[in-house]
Amino acid sequence: MTSPIRGSQKARDTLEFLRTKIASDEWPVGELIPKEPELMELIGVGKSTVREAVRSLAAFGMLETVPGVGTFVRSRTPISTILTEFLSDHSLEEVLVYRRSLEIEAAQHAAVNRSDEHLERLRAAHRRALEAEPDRVVSCEQSTNPESFHLIVVEASGSKLLLDLYLGVMSVLQRASVSGRVILGASLETMHLDHGAVIDAIEARDVRSAAHSMALHVDRDLGLRTDMLDFGSQTERATSLIDAGYDPGAMIVD
Repeated sequence: MTSPIRGSQKARDTLEFLRTKIASDEWPVGELIPKEPELMELIGVGKSTVREAVRSLAAFGMLETVPGVGTFVRSRTPISTILTEFLSDHSLEEVLVYRRSLEIEAAQHAAVNRSDEHLERLRAAHRRALEAEPDRVVSCEQSTNPESFHLIVVEASGSKLLLDLYLGVMSVLQRASVSGRVILGASLETMHLDHGAVIDAIEARDVRSAAHSMALHVDRDLGLRTDMLDFGSQTERATSLIDAGYDPGAMIVD
């Protein structure tokens, strides 16, 4: 990444320090970075240098400052921001198809690479959703929060490239969701059953079932408000999976 700061060496070093902390996942996506006074002491620079570095990384979409709260990590690299702008020139229907492919691939890799910690985080996210009030269940707008179900699946894949691509895609879909163009296509009950099936497949390290359960889920998860598709319990793709011998009921968590 070319440094957007053209000032002193100290300014460039400050930018590189922040970028390295983010790129290495020491400061994970969705979490707050240290406060300004802490950064000044940690790096040994003044307030203006820290602020300029933060503004530069915010311009690349890697950081976001929320007044009165702090500065959050929004992307591990500028890739997802560039991807977001690229995808914005394509139809939302195409973006949803691309998102489907990423999530299926992530689920397959998660079945192979997941750790016990990933598995517990997935179970915890599932429990929170089951216990939450209907209007508090994680929606598309919150799908890149650190403890959201789908983000954990992508992280469990072990692929940083998949994570960057996922964050870029979801940024586009989140904007569309806020404006009402993308909606949840499945009931909460269906979502809970689908998530349970994905967890079971990942826990069993069953790559085929992980792909099928995630495909079934994303086929009826998000859709366009203008679509004429039926987002009921089965879409055309979901039906083909079931006809092929996949039994989602056999993987539901009690």
